[in-house]
Amino acid sequence: MAIDYERLKTRAFEEIEQTYTTRDTILYALGIGVGADPLNEDHVRFTFEEADGFAPLPTMHVVMAGPGFWVREPDSGVTWEQVLHGEQRLTIHNPLPPEGTLIGKTWIKDIVDKGPGKGALIYVARDVHDKATGTHISTSISTTFARADGGFGGPDGPTLPVHTLPDRAPDIVDEVPTLPQAALIYRLSGDSNPLHASPAVARGAGFHAPILHGLCSYGVAGWSVLRTCCGGDPTGLKQFDLRFSSPVFPGETLQTQIWVDGEIVSFRTTAVERQKVVLNNGYAKVAR
Repeated sequence: MAIDYERLKTRAFEEIEQTYTTRDTILYALGIGVGADPLNEDHVRFTFEEADGFAPLPTMHVVMAGPGFWVREPDSGVTWEQVLHGEQRLTIHNPLPPEGTLIGKTWIKDIVDKGPGKGALIYVARDVHDKATGTHISTSISTTFARADGGFGGPDGPTLPVHTLPDRAPDIVDEVPTLPQAALIYRLSGDSNPLHASPAVARGAGFHAPILHGLCSYGVAGWSVLRTCCGGDPTGLKQFDLRFSSPVFPGETLQTQIWVDGEIVSFRTTAVERQKVVLNNGYAKVAR
């Protein structure tokens, strides 16, 4: 079943109401790899509900009140086995409470047909509000790269612009090791795509093993920026955008190169063991 442009562009998503607890907040942080140093108060702040200043990691916004792995539904027209996460953008309007109930509204912003054999880009936007107060929490835009679904006759643009990194040596370099079981922990925060758990599905998609969720590596890079540029303060991160340039395998060490220009932080992340850039064109806005 091929993509039907008009049908997909106007696809109606139900509003998602998600109630979460401190347990979910901690589980997300553990999935990112926070807690590796149990004596470090910067880690404990995100992994122990009684810690002073306990709060969610700011990148947790991107996994809240979403529609799930909707491309797996037959009427999407998307070959879900060949889908990858291409880009992620996040604007944080207000801090995420440690627990509560959120309302998420999702819609298809744009669809770009790259042509036969070149795939398609599906830009999916989501606004999240706090149910109790109505507070606007965040706005996110994710780019789904449907590798097998180009050539359906849709428009070939426009694509969203990407950030250009500074032409100088990085100001900061930070490394975070990931666990071999990182994808199995992270998927408990809501992304059930079998690509991250099933060896058979991974092989069918052309990988030798299940890969790490793009949003998990996104969170790892966010953790690097948060602790090096925001003093570990979860309210210090205001925007976090990047492009996924290559898959990450659980157990790899992620090294993030960081450039600081006032409130603008640029970054890219490399899988150290393969010397492969896995996250690129990173743009963050931080409080100063």
